[in-house]
This record gives sequence, structure tokens and C-alpha cells, in this order.
Amino acid sequence: MSRVITLGESMGLLRGDGVGGWEHLGSGRVDTGGAEGNTAIGLSRLGTPVTWLGRVGDDALGRRVAGDLRSEGVHVVAVVDPEAPTGLMLKSAPRAGSTVVDYYRRGSAGSRLAPGDLDRVDFAGSGILHVTGVTLALSDSARATVHEAVARARAAGALVSFAVNHRSKLWPGDEARPEYERVIAAADIVFASDDEARMLRSGADAGALAAALAETGPAEVVVTLGADGAVASIDGAIHRVTAEPITPVDTVGAGDAFAAGYLAERLTGEGADRRLRTAALAGAFACLHPGDWQGAPRRAELDRRTPGDVAR
Repeated sequence: MSRVITLGESMGLLRGDGVGGWEHLGSGRVDTGGAEGNTAIGLSRLGTPVTWLGRVGDDALGRRVAGDLRSEGVHVVAVVDPEAPTGLMLKSAPRAGSTVVDYYRRGSAGSRLAPGDLDRVDFAGSGILHVTGVTLALSDSARATVHEAVARARAAGALVSFAVNHRSKLWPGDEARPEYERVIAAADIVFASDDEARMLRSGADAGALAAALAETGPAEVVVTLGADGAVASIDGAIHRVTAEPITPVDTVGAGDAFAAGYLAERLTGEGADRRLRTAALAGAFACLHPGDWQGAPRRAELDRRTPGDVAR
């Protein structure tokens, strides 16, 4: 099986205990998270060889990030940056059923990712490169690293996967849009929420949005619809998948697990319907845990469960 390579920033995460904002909470749990690292763990749990490349500080949180990823079977290429700290995010639930995430990542080690760091990974041995819009938002050097990684992956014959993952707290849509468009034009596989797709294209429904995004180059575009499932344009045909009927605990990380499910099946040559069904199941499992990646399913869990079992 070929390998997936992903790159980006994973951070320390302080997750509040109970319901309330941080101005009222008295305790929390130290954890880790970050879009590309979450996806890497999701892939590893499904049996897919995966490499994560990123920068961490020479600090406890950096060691925790690398340790969590390694403990989940991810091949970690962590560049230790002694001049910058590992980023941090705070997660809280101000009221039941809601989640708020605040970032402390300006000037972080992860934001200092540079094109030269790519020399540490072997694109020739990979089947898919997976990148996200989060890394594009972090800094000029991180943005240049994404574009250089895409160029190297294409030169090596690997597929390029791109999850838009727009973060309005990191940059405005008008600034982000041309950078997203540049990567989409070079990508083979694109993941976007319906809101992100509408930011980039106009369309009457999700199928039209997926088809419109596919017109610029990617053969596979998946538009996720939350509780309404997902719609994909794959090689010109429209495919739909329903969401699993669950009561979510926390939806943060669900999109990363969805992408992991899709890419794991894509790498082994499964058809569109199998890719989307595994993706939907993986995303549902992720919603049943308050952590960013802990709810991602293992292959054995998917193999022995029927769709309704994920809710129990």
C-alpha cells in the first residue's frame, strides 16, 4: 500500500471540563489536535501508512504532540524549533451542544513551517499528499510550503488532496479565496463544507457546487452537509451519501475523520460509494467523543458495525 503524506500544525489543546466559558471553568484536560494531525491519526487507525510533517517547539506541548501522533502509528517528522513555542488552542462549551475554539498560534513553531522542511519526506514513496487551508493561513512560509509540497507531489506522480478547512479567525475569505483556488486547480481530490463551497462558487445545491468546483481541475470534489450527509462529483458523476443518525457530542474533527475515511478507501482503489460510506461512518464516530481525534474509528470497528450501531 502506498503512503499518505500530510503536513501542518498540530497544537496543544486545553479542553474545558463541563459546560461554561473559560471565564467560569475551574479545570480542563490537556490534549492535542490540529486538522492534518487528526486526519493522519484517522488514516492510521484505518490501516493506512501515513506520514505527518510539522514543526513543534522545544517544549512539553511539542513533545506531547509528537508523542500522541506516534502512539497512534503515525510516522512523525517533527522539526523541533527552539525559537518558537508549540501553538495552543482552548476548547470550551459555553452552553450544552455548542463548542467554541480559541487559538494561540501567532508566531508558533507550526507557523514557521518552511519549504526546506519538505526535504525530510519522500514524495516518491507516497500515493497521496493531503493538505488543508489551515496551513495556508498560518504564514507566508507555511503557505509557500503547501504550494511547494503540491508541486513535489505532482512531480512524483502522487495524487493531491485538499480540504478547504476555512478558519475565519485566521484570515478573511477575500484573502483566502485566491490561495484556495490555486491549490484546487492543482488538486485531484477536494473536500469542502457547503459554506466553504458557496464561498468559492455559486450553485443551486450541493451537487451543482461540487460540479462547479470540479470544472477547475479536480476529478473528485466532496461537499459535506453535516447532518444531511455529503454530495460528491467524481469523474463527472454525482454521488450522495446520507449521514448516520447520531446525537453528536462534539463535531470538531469530524471533517478530518471524514477525509481520512475517504482517502483510506481511495488509496486501496475502492469505488466511490464505498469511499463515501466509510467517510460518513468515520465522521459520525468522531462526533461521539469530545476530543479532536480520539473518536476516529479503527478498521475493525467499521467492519463489525452496521450503520445504526454508531449511535449506540
